[in-house]
Amino acid sequence: MPCEGNVRPLGERKAAELLEKLGGGWKIVKKPLAPQLQKTFRFKNFAHAVAFVNITAQIAESEGHHPNVYLFGWNKVRIELYTHAIRGLHKNDFIMAAKINVI
Repeated sequence: MPCEGNVRPLGERKAAELLEKLGGGWKIVKKPLAPQLQKTFRFKNFAHAVAFVNITAQIAESEGHHPNVYLFGWNKVRIELYTHAIRGLHKNDFIMAAKINVI
């Protein structure tokens, strides 16, 4: 269920616990606007990178939770997740990251 606000962002300890469970190269990056859950994926070629972006977009639409997606180089995609409504991390960010890991 999308987070519409009116809740507090996860504390550092809880976010670290969820990050550990998530595994797979995700990290928490402190940014001026909000901490973000971030991972860079590398692919065999440009077509595979674009396919990954398209599948990620479909999941994001169905979840109502939209990450920042950056396609760069010819085979890399960086995903950044945070909950805009609370300017921080929410459990939904970690759920979305887990779904992206399955791709």
